[in-house]
Formats: sequence, C-alpha cells, structure tokens
Amino acid sequence: MKLNELEKNIGATHKKKIVGRGRGTGLGKTSGKGHKGQNARSGGGVRTVFEGGQTPLYRRLPKRGFNNYKFQIKYATINVSDLNRFENDTVVSPALLKEVGLVKNQLDGIKVLGNGTLEKKLTVQAHKFSKTAVEKLEATGSKIEVM
Repeated sequence: MKLNELEKNIGATHKKKIVGRGRGTGLGKTSGKGHKGQNARSGGGVRTVFEGGQTPLYRRLPKRGFNNYKFQIKYATINVSDLNRFENDTVVSPALLKEVGLVKNQLDGIKVLGNGTLEKKLTVQAHKFSKTAVEKLEATGSKIEVM
C-alpha cells in the first residue's frame, strides 16, 4: 500500500449542509433554527458555558492549584523625604521609625523609597532600598545599612 493509494472510509465524508436555500434540503425558511427567540437571531445564542441560569460547572467545582499570595513578602514603605524630620547623624532604625509613627506595622520589613529630597546626613537601617533612594542617600553622604 502506498500513500497515493489511500482512500477515505465509506461515510467518512459528508456533503456540506446548505442552509436557507430552496427546495429539497429541508433547511429552508427558518433554516433549522425554529421560530424567533435568542438563538434564531443573527449573532444570537448563549455562551458556550451557559447552563440556562444554573450555576455553571466551573463555579461549582472547588478551585485547586498553587497560589503564592500567602507567601509574598510585604514591606512597610517610607520615602526619603520622610527622613528629614530626624537630626543630623541620627541612626534611623525600624524601632525608631515605629516610635516616631512613620511606620505603624513593620510587616516583613521596611523598604525606603526614593520619593522627595533629603537634606540631612543620616545612618539609615532598613531591609530594602530602591535604586533612587540609594542615590539620594549617598548624595547627602548618608550611610545605608541593609538588615
């Protein structure tokens, strides 16, 4: 047997259904769509997952799989401009930030963001620093200590 000798099985192919044409097809007039209603209209019909108003299967089944939401690290954030309230050469630690009221909850750590300007020379202790915060702190001669 060769590839060019292969033939389709009997009944494997069907004649194309011609809808809405004259006699003989049995699919004239309403073209098999019945009379009126949502499904008879052009562009009509319901979503593939629609179950007639019954709660669909995808909502009835429990959700499974891994989600990283529980394990994400959340930082309490402060801006560089917030550090202007401290005196020169102060060691700004997470405990001091909480005491002053800049941070309510320490969460998983404190991150210093680079919003605003800094006019003081400080030693800042935090868990993370943004690139702009590092640039602004180094420009004033401040020390950065990553915890």
